[in-house]
Amino acid sequence: MPTGATKKKKYNYVWISAVILVFGIFAVHEITQKLKDGTVVETDRMNIGEAKTKLGFVVGNGQKRKVPPFSFIDQDSLTVSNEDYLGKVYLVEFFFTTCPTICPVMTKNLVELQKTFKDHPDFGVASFTINPRYDTPPVLKQYAERYGASDPDWHFLTGDRDAIYALAQEGFYILANEVEDAPGGFEHSGMFALVDREGYIRSRVDEFGNPLIYYRGTITEEQGVNKDGEAQQITMLKEDIKKLLLEK
Repeated sequence: MPTGATKKKKYNYVWISAVILVFGIFAVHEITQKLKDGTVVETDRMNIGEAKTKLGFVVGNGQKRKVPPFSFIDQDSLTVSNEDYLGKVYLVEFFFTTCPTICPVMTKNLVELQKTFKDHPDFGVASFTINPRYDTPPVLKQYAERYGASDPDWHFLTGDRDAIYALAQEGFYILANEVEDAPGGFEHSGMFALVDREGYIRSRVDEFGNPLIYYRGTITEEQGVNKDGEAQQITMLKEDIKKLLLEK
């Protein structure tokens, strides 16, 4: 026959099992409720797919980063500033017209985006040349016409070299340098920055809640395509631009 000590142990096991069961039921209820309410945090591994499609703010020194003030001349010799883009969702790139490598790919990708958003008056592009000595307004206009850049809010901008480099390196943290041995004499990253209506730099967020910051403007169909033959990074940009255009 079981002793009193044995009976006590059995009762303890039963009690512990009951507590674990109740706690488990409560935990499952809480998770289910979160899913119903849509309140699962972005870092939850159960929500990885959703987190990948969210747009975050690019942060620097604890502050949401905004496009710094700028003012340059476009291909039509008109003065264009950051304030002219307020209320629009736009892309920023740094390029030069005589680039023998990545710039033609970047421009073609931007033309593809232009086609997608041709019926959206709140979409635009700001293309800053990193070779302003050569890329005068007439040269930029010829370049725009050659590639079919016809959106009225796509400005090819030129002006003071130091101001453009400061905007790239300090404003966007995007590589832009004059390097003698680089192809075409200039070195740059080929990234696109996405800016919202209020001038904040935005980015898709990964599964850990970290912004990807920039989009690769140099991806070609040979390097990465989706089932429709479209470059993946451009597909991402289309999705994210649409989300920002819906924000008011």
